[in-house]
Amino acid sequence: MSTEVIVAGGGPVGLLTAALLDAAGVRVEVLESKAGQSEHSKAAAMHPRTLEILTVLRTDDGRRLSDVLVSLGRPEPATHFAALPDLLDYSGLDTPYPFLLVIPQATTERVLADHLRRRGVPARHGHEVTGFTQDDDGVRVTVNGGVREARYLVGADGARSVVRREAGIDFPGTPPTTVGFVADVTLADPPDRVRHFWDHRRGQASIIPFPDGWCRVFGTTVEDTGLTPEQVRTRQSQALTVEEVRAALRRVTGTDHGLREVRWLSKAGDTTRQAARYRSNRVFLAGDAAHVHFPAGGQGMNIGMQDAANLAWKLAAEIQGRAPSMIVDGPAAYERERAPIAARLAANTLAQGALFTTFTPAGAALRDLMSGLIAKGGDTADDLAAWLSGLGHSYPPAVPGHPWEGRRAPDLALADGSVHRRLAVDRFLLADFTPDAAFGHLRPHGAEVVRALPWSDLSAALIRPDGYIARAWTAPDVAGVSAALEAWTTRA
Repeated sequence: MSTEVIVAGGGPVGLLTAALLDAAGVRVEVLESKAGQSEHSKAAAMHPRTLEILTVLRTDDGRRLSDVLVSLGRPEPATHFAALPDLLDYSGLDTPYPFLLVIPQATTERVLADHLRRRGVPARHGHEVTGFTQDDDGVRVTVNGGVREARYLVGADGARSVVRREAGIDFPGTPPTTVGFVADVTLADPPDRVRHFWDHRRGQASIIPFPDGWCRVFGTTVEDTGLTPEQVRTRQSQALTVEEVRAALRRVTGTDHGLREVRWLSKAGDTTRQAARYRSNRVFLAGDAAHVHFPAGGQGMNIGMQDAANLAWKLAAEIQGRAPSMIVDGPAAYERERAPIAARLAANTLAQGALFTTFTPAGAALRDLMSGLIAKGGDTADDLAAWLSGLGHSYPPAVPGHPWEGRRAPDLALADGSVHRRLAVDRFLLADFTPDAAFGHLRPHGAEVVRALPWSDLSAALIRPDGYIARAWTAPDVAGVSAALEAWTTRA
């Protein structure tokens, strides 16, 4: 069969999955049910770890997709947690991208879609996946009444995922209690920076200026909290109106800021669910198909794109017959690593939801307490910034050893360039920190040996294609390094 992977869903997660698989030499196509690329943006922020991931992908003129997106967005040195007054400082983070990038999701999708088009990767709109069957040889996907075949199927088709449903994967979680408003508008009197408003008698509202002159406004009024799931469904079935947004802004902020044009109106809830499994034989789930939650800080899109980065190199290795059991169904398998991240995401956003929508004097006191802890800096602020930025995510080491194993590799300086700009989806990096290039003679299959400037107490680090440290050594153990390379890059 000509196609090796079908990706159902043409949002940021599906497009990035396809782009990374293509970069690894996998034949892939994207099928999206919508007739064309959406102009609407559920997410509006990209965090540092996601930008690091996008550094792997190059344009025709040699630029990285991360650099393209930064040129189209607006970097902000700080971001909020639950719209608290005191912000989390990103400016000192150890990353090439020490900021939150304000950028509409539609722009991100357009950049990824343009990249796929230049690469000749099909991304077909108006192609609705309605079911599939699978066996030991592949997957047959029902699309627009016909059948398309591939070796694997990735469901990146959103919260109402057809792929998840047809795979028989449960989606347990907590029902909604809140309905919020979201709108992209133009304002006669827009703020010059992100503004958050909160009042325990009225509600919450935020305004985020976009680089193109539009603004994202979102929030929740007091009356739209503490609802039953039936009440939430009833309210969400009623279309949001411009006048409702005007009224909410006036009530919470004291003015509608001269609201003029509207290009998108929506309602958001706090349903929190996670798929019971991320894989069913030849079928995978990623992004909202695997986890949904209260929309706080654009985390859903970012975690979903980080799902794609974890999945792509492992699936490419499996397709190309070089995947050890460790990454297929062992301790470093896709689901084993990403499901705990989604569980933490659910807890994080539930906590933010409580801080957002507990409109009581007690809620106000809790917000003041949390905001004060952030303002003080220290462990609380550092831990929250590490989580939201994605830089603090780590995986349990497949083989316990050095404390750095399972953690994200910083953008370490190499003799020629830096780690993040040498990563590739289809190979590991072996960073040699020894002054005499003790590992320079190695010519490992599936890995590149690079000279690195001294860092930490390490003599060498084996860095995975997604930028996490697989193994680390403090002594120039050539035999141990060779064994680790074999274990991570060769099918048993």
